[in-house]
Amino acid sequence: MRDLLTERLARHTPSRLAMDYPEASVLVPVSDNAGSPEILFTLRSSNLSTHRGQVAFPGGKKDSTDPNLAHTALRETHEEIGLPPDQVQLVGPLSQVISRYGILVTPYVGIVPADHPLVPNPHEIESIFRVPVEFFLEDRRERTDVLPFLDNTYHVPCYRWEDYQIWGLSAVVLVEFLNAVYDARIDLLKPRHD
Repeated sequence: MRDLLTERLARHTPSRLAMDYPEASVLVPVSDNAGSPEILFTLRSSNLSTHRGQVAFPGGKKDSTDPNLAHTALRETHEEIGLPPDQVQLVGPLSQVISRYGILVTPYVGIVPADHPLVPNPHEIESIFRVPVEFFLEDRRERTDVLPFLDNTYHVPCYRWEDYQIWGLSAVVLVEFLNAVYDARIDLLKPRHD
């Protein structure tokens, strides 16, 4: 698994946005079960002030004491789901994205143990769930959302896994991961008729 991710992401050039916004980072956690890798997501607490009740990757805003954004992603992942930084093999970054709250988010792909116990922080996270990568590669989206950003219009898939909806910023990050690592060829700039 690590070899595949490392090789594919080494050939991928993530885009950087030259924007002076507050920064955050997230971890795209991929389980290390090579035969059927899964991606780990969280459902954010309905008590939070932003992104409440939404599916997200673990992560959050950069603290002034964080030496870099990779550290932020690992620290926040530990705080939110109880996964220690030494259990994550960071592979590399994906393209930066802007949240609808004006935060510049840098995603990092990391390999995580399939069997490490995870505990949601009840102040931030309602639940933790995993989705097989294979499910996304079949592109069985529930709908396509049309989202304007700068000079482009993006056609972003919304996936439903059990009771969870994966959409918006999380779906944009997910699609880049699928395209970079698995050559999924999901084009966010072209409309798709579901």
